[in-house]
Amino acid sequence: MDAKGTTLPSMAGMLGDDTKTEIAEIEHAVMEDTNVARLDPERMAELEKTVLRKMDRRVMPMLWVMYMFSYLDRTNIGNAKVGGMEDDLELSSSDYSTALSIFFVGYLLAEVPSNMILSRSRPSLYLPGMMLVWGSMTVATIGVNTYGGLVAIRFFLGIVEAGYFPGVVYLLSCWYKPTEMAKRLAIFYSASIISGAFGGLLAGAITEYMDGVGGTRGWKWLFVIEGLATIVVSLVAAFVLPDYPATTKWLNEEERYVAVQRLVTLSSSDGERLSHWQSFVVACKDWKTWTFAFAYQMISGAGTISYFLPTLAVTLGYKGRDAQFMTVPIYVAAAICSNITAWHADRVNERPWHMIGAFVVAAASFIACAAVTNTVARYICICLGASGIWSGLPIFLSYASNTIGEPAEKRAVAIAMVNGLGNLASVYGSQVWPSYDSPGYTIGWSTTTAMISAAAVTVLFVRLKVGKEGRPQAVVPDPEQGSTEKA
Repeated sequence: MDAKGTTLPSMAGMLGDDTKTEIAEIEHAVMEDTNVARLDPERMAELEKTVLRKMDRRVMPMLWVMYMFSYLDRTNIGNAKVGGMEDDLELSSSDYSTALSIFFVGYLLAEVPSNMILSRSRPSLYLPGMMLVWGSMTVATIGVNTYGGLVAIRFFLGIVEAGYFPGVVYLLSCWYKPTEMAKRLAIFYSASIISGAFGGLLAGAITEYMDGVGGTRGWKWLFVIEGLATIVVSLVAAFVLPDYPATTKWLNEEERYVAVQRLVTLSSSDGERLSHWQSFVVACKDWKTWTFAFAYQMISGAGTISYFLPTLAVTLGYKGRDAQFMTVPIYVAAAICSNITAWHADRVNERPWHMIGAFVVAAASFIACAAVTNTVARYICICLGASGIWSGLPIFLSYASNTIGEPAEKRAVAIAMVNGLGNLASVYGSQVWPSYDSPGYTIGWSTTTAMISAAAVTVLFVRLKVGKEGRPQAVVPDPEQGSTEKA
């Protein structure tokens, strides 16, 4: 109970029985402490700022680095293709597209079960353990010498990586308020954008200067080096990554109390745990789960352009290492636009129209890509289009997570369903850039335009429907700006 007699949401309800007793004891000690219960509003506001700073220093950096390597290990196949893999494995255009698609088949199959496990486990061990396995599988790509071997390892890589991204979205929703989420998800998601820029530079250097070292092709060294780095990061993460606010040792008793209490007005849960099946049923009955899943499917389908950026650079006249390097400015521009857009969305506490605006810019840019033939103009439009997709995506994830709501188990399953079903588009989205459509790629540009436009329309539908239903908006203080905003 807090000082006003409000029942606090129990973090124990999110975990398994083996850790539940420990968490309950910590919560009881914090909530029953007389000094904590008598905190005045001024002290509470001061502590909340302190807690938020600690969370940003301790939670975000490790998750950011982990996701950067996750995306690096997932998308380096595009760099490997240009670096010689396509010729060595004798891949046709459809073979390469299938190797991309099969990753998302595994991803879709494992995503919901993974988040079910996460909601009852310790994130500090589960997420790094997942990373250790996918890093090892990336290294194992050195043994791939056939098309079949590539497809097999991509399928299992998808299964292992499936739980990381939705797991992070769920974990952050257990630490941050809705008014704080978009900006931090944008920072988190910028890791994937930065990994594209970093991956292009790294791939260009490795495939150029390590080709033939130890009798191994440069594109294989690309997988080995990036996989080994992933393994090292996973071992560090196991010691750095926290679990939930109520069990975090780097917060003192007052800070743990504030970290939990600051979310109480946003929680409608009565603390009772739902079974896996109950969580799944409740998530399936919520129309928002399916609507957000469709919208995310359209965004993810448009986002498959990231796997073809090196190929598109080739159509602009760049070759080999230069084609790898020319992907860097695209990711840099997207990272800048994404963070500025998310910062403003949090600043004014508005998300749907920010997403719609970003997606409209992307659609207009892709239409221009299909229409123009000038190399510089097309490259600029690619930069704008990619920036539009990746500016709207982190805001979408924040909006979806906060709109779906409680209870925690249902939210975990719903987030996984949205992410899993959303990534289904990547299975067929990677098929819309066939080599026979080069260099104009009319099919790719038109399909990508249609997908991102559909995402904008769906977000508008959710905004209007949620508004019609009169979704309550609790007024909560924003400790970062010292102002009162709608949650």
